[in-house]
Amino acid sequence: MKIREKILVVEDEKSIAHFIASVLNTNGYETMQAPNGSQAQSMISSWCPDLVILDLGLPDMDGLDILRALRTWSSLPVVVVSARTHEHDKVDALDLGADDYLTKPFGTDELLARVRTAIRHTRTSSGNGEIARTGIYTVDDLVIDYNKHQVLVRGENVHLTLSEFRIVALLGKYAGKVLTYDFLIRELWGPRAGNDNQILRVNMANIRRKIEENPAEPHYIFTEVGVGYRMAEGE
Repeated sequence: MKIREKILVVEDEKSIAHFIASVLNTNGYETMQAPNGSQAQSMISSWCPDLVILDLGLPDMDGLDILRALRTWSSLPVVVVSARTHEHDKVDALDLGADDYLTKPFGTDELLARVRTAIRHTRTSSGNGEIARTGIYTVDDLVIDYNKHQVLVRGENVHLTLSEFRIVALLGKYAGKVLTYDFLIRELWGPRAGNDNQILRVNMANIRRKIEENPAEPHYIFTEVGVGYRMAEGE
């Protein structure tokens, strides 16, 4: 069963929010909606979406403030949708880290194209050319398929849980680099998860049982003691 990418729609106009969510649901995405900024910030931390569609004109705060706060701890892709058409509004949003800016009104095809592109940006941010070109990362007998949300070892699906896949996928994007415990926890579970490494360690133990021939002597994911984890580099 393919894991659907999760998209949070932050929009206070019910008709527009419903339109966006309906289009995304019909095209295979899982959606949730937030009608204001405070609820959006809470849901980003607790639900950990794969992408945020963000309106700027929210009733309780400016969407740019949400984007500014988000970029202090996460590279989660964000597509801004707004009725603001001035060039400086677009520049401000992009300078703050938005992946794209879509001006209302917009059509179904354009929305879907922007969403696909923004999600694809998460593959290219690490400079990993293989993932950018194919959606796949390979090291020896291990394959991470970002399109199918699967990890295979010697051609067999190892059936990771969603949390386990997200950990392996993130390490694959930065293969060869040490990702600290704090970075992994923030990226995967949000800032409210604190700095408790236990949830990460439990997931990693389960991952190693599934992908490593000998979990005590890992071949794919290495522990940098006291610092974090590192995925082996492919050829």
